[in-house]
Amino acid sequence: MVIDTHIRPALFGPICRDRDRFRKRCDEMNYHLMGPSDMDLLKKQYALADIQKIFMLPDDNSSKTGEPAISNDEIAQLAACDSDFFIGFAAADPGNKDGADELRRAFEELGLKGLYVNTARLHMYPYDERLTPLYDICREFGRPIIFHSGLSLEQQAFSRFSRPADFEEICCRYPDINICLTHVGWPWVQETAALLLKYENCYTSTALMNFDGPYQIYHKVFKEDMGELWVEHNISRKIMFGSGSPRIRPVRCKRGLDSLGFSSETLENIYYKNALRFLGHA
Repeated sequence: MVIDTHIRPALFGPICRDRDRFRKRCDEMNYHLMGPSDMDLLKKQYALADIQKIFMLPDDNSSKTGEPAISNDEIAQLAACDSDFFIGFAAADPGNKDGADELRRAFEELGLKGLYVNTARLHMYPYDERLTPLYDICREFGRPIIFHSGLSLEQQAFSRFSRPADFEEICCRYPDINICLTHVGWPWVQETAALLLKYENCYTSTALMNFDGPYQIYHKVFKEDMGELWVEHNISRKIMFGSGSPRIRPVRCKRGLDSLGFSSETLENIYYKNALRFLGHA
């Protein structure tokens, strides 16, 4: 069993019927030469990697762009297609006056399971006071937070706002909220590893395909940027599988991780057990 904790559903067919909106979304999120995907085909692709659940991440930078690239309502629409398979996360732009109200609506009315925040696109540091109401709502509802961390390939996304070390204050201030720093915080891999070691509530995901292919980048990150045995000995319960699809097919990511020689126990943690713990199900 595999849970993919990092899927951007920008190309999922049911939310791509408005051609102008689809084109704007692809420009904003830097998805080019790609078209909408049929849901049955997507599930067949996920089955190649034994994926049985996915986290769908939205995109809301609407205070600057006018509307979310992927809205909470669109995430809820997709989740309703198969609530066992699709796990929807919410987003709320704190630059909007109703940002906190929107997050509360996403939890109360839409049933979304956590918050996704991309501070690189919001142009806010994680400890910016404008984000505090969102964190407090997550604490109130017992919902986890997934932060983009490290380099972002999206338009107008600046990495100085998403360096892993800048999330430490949030990990410390909210020990009762599970927090994921995506992409292993690449290129600041060792900063991410340090936070995983220090904070019980801090997780990361394997969604990182900035150079080479999955075999090469995973070896570089998990065997060279980190010590040879860091994952096995120290942080095997803190890493979740994430593909970053649609930038790369999930089955390629899984094959890359399988090639690293991790123990079966570590791979079980990475592939699904850590995601269940992150959601509060284990």
